[in-house]
Amino acid sequence: MFDKILIANRGEIACRIMETAHKMGVKTVAIYSDADAHSKHVALADEAWRVGPPAVTESYLQGDKIIEIAKASGAQAIHPGYGFLSESPDFAEKIEASGLRFIGPSSSAIRAMGLKDAAKELMGKSGVPIVPGYHGSNQDADFLAKEAENIGYPVLIKARAGGGGKGMRKVDDPKDFRAALEGAQREGLSAFGDAHCLIEKWITTPRHIEIQVFGDDHGNAIHLFERDCSLQRRHQKVIEEAPAPGMTEEMRAAMGEAAVRCAKAIGYSGAGTIEFIVDASNGLKPDGFWFMEMNTRLQVEHPVTEMITGQDLVEWQMRVANGELLPAAQDSLTLNGHAFEARIYAEDVPAGFLPMTGSIDYLSMSPLARVDSGIREGDTITPWYDPIISKVIVWGATREIALARMSAALAESNISGTVTNIPFLSALCAHEEFKVGNVDTGLIERDLDDLVVAGDLTIADWALAAVLAGNLMEDRPINGWSLWTPLNRSVWLTARGEEREMLVTQIGPKAFTISHSSEGMDLEFSLVSPNTLTLTSGEQRKSVQYFKRDDKVTLFMNDDPKVFDIITGYYLDDDGESTGNELLSPMPGIVKVLNVAPQSEVNAGDTLVIIEAMKMEHSLTVARNTVIAEVLVEAGQQVEAGEVLLTLEDTDA
Repeated sequence: MFDKILIANRGEIACRIMETAHKMGVKTVAIYSDADAHSKHVALADEAWRVGPPAVTESYLQGDKIIEIAKASGAQAIHPGYGFLSESPDFAEKIEASGLRFIGPSSSAIRAMGLKDAAKELMGKSGVPIVPGYHGSNQDADFLAKEAENIGYPVLIKARAGGGGKGMRKVDDPKDFRAALEGAQREGLSAFGDAHCLIEKWITTPRHIEIQVFGDDHGNAIHLFERDCSLQRRHQKVIEEAPAPGMTEEMRAAMGEAAVRCAKAIGYSGAGTIEFIVDASNGLKPDGFWFMEMNTRLQVEHPVTEMITGQDLVEWQMRVANGELLPAAQDSLTLNGHAFEARIYAEDVPAGFLPMTGSIDYLSMSPLARVDSGIREGDTITPWYDPIISKVIVWGATREIALARMSAALAESNISGTVTNIPFLSALCAHEEFKVGNVDTGLIERDLDDLVVAGDLTIADWALAAVLAGNLMEDRPINGWSLWTPLNRSVWLTARGEEREMLVTQIGPKAFTISHSSEGMDLEFSLVSPNTLTLTSGEQRKSVQYFKRDDKVTLFMNDDPKVFDIITGYYLDDDGESTGNELLSPMPGIVKVLNVAPQSEVNAGDTLVIIEAMKMEHSLTVARNTVIAEVLVEAGQQVEAGEVLLTLEDTDA
């Protein structure tokens, strides 16, 4: 076995690989950009080397420099993780030529499956069913539009080098085809350096089911059953599970055999995933699945396979890369129980899944789950990389038990400092169709409005926040309170667009009466541990986690973090309220497309600016017919959240 490996990645997956490497007695070398100098994966590694500035093109995509670092550090192999250079045949080829070992498939296997059009052609020749569509080389927009009409709408435009939902556009109407094609091409070029797209028939009730495959250098290939990844938003996975609900032994065998056939067709060695699109309109049937693509790397969702098989897939990768035989034969693998993985992101779901930045001021994850994470309390989510905070993974003897554990684990996963998707994930776990296994890739889009409804703020929430905001849990009383003359304190708070003055009266050492207008209640507290207290109201007692800093209180209650801003003073804006004539950037990012100039006339619904953040595009539209007054940015410019991009003519002008 290798003595030392370099991990050409960052964050959660780098930490995950280090965990297995250390268990096997293998030393690890981390690389880091300037933005990651103090990150968790750097702290966990035996040694760490700077690779460049924050931008991925200047750091984590610098293959030649990474190989130089590996040699200088004495590493014998390089593990690419997922993303970045993990599916770059050129990078794998250079590693092979350098005398180091690539912990992954051969460069020829990556190249064979790296372009979706070529991969589909190869799979078709190997007898694997493929989705109807155009996978050729002609990229003329008129020609592709005609092909889309021949295929029949709706269609899916896919960047051939894409992955992770990037460079993908569903098109329902021919009039939207060209704009969608241009967007997919831009995103494919930005994320993968390849604007080439293919067109496929959109399956109306699709499920995304994938098969984990593994091969070795001795010609062996097996599968480790399936994962269902149908719960997606914007073509990116949200919750994955294994096995797939409703899967029959007949279909599992058919998909497994097709997946192994794919792997053997290219002499595959290492971990890989064959992704299939499945028609779920009439249940799962052996003739109702088609090859989508192969990911020639470890998947983000690999832990659910580990949970149901009892295998460590990273250990398998390292052993196979070391020239060993596969650690298990097909007939020795058994499927045990059910597992779920939920991806916790820093993102604003109601605002359209906008990626968020910010510091992680408080982090408390559930002991009920396996938590894979590259983020610690005090770390910062930057605009430079994917905003994943952690993966929460649970196992149960049955799907029902596993899902109940996931719901409980999410309820006990408390994060403050940035907006997260935890309430959304909890709502998904409670969704009636998902609970019984009726899933498809359109579920989230169809029911999004119901999945993003925030719970109401009660008087109890305001009251508790007021006591914490006023530091009233400290041993000293309010303003010198005495037994005979209890004094009051006004605490001003805002939450979810509402502002309230809460009047707090201390009636005991840790007992208060809190009121607002005609509402009021008595609360009594006991501090159990830092950030946890027991709340007593009448005959009810419950434990509550919270986090407080100078300007904010966060209550973690009922899967829905409730954030209250503390008002410490007021000021008057001479200009009065906003006229709504400014278009602001909703996130840090780069101005990718600027469609207007000063004095341009625009109509309601027009896309004015496209911002790229975390390699995904976000279109900013106008709400009314108007004229552009000023354009304050230019294409290619880096902008911050809240920055004014352009102004509109006043509606009264």
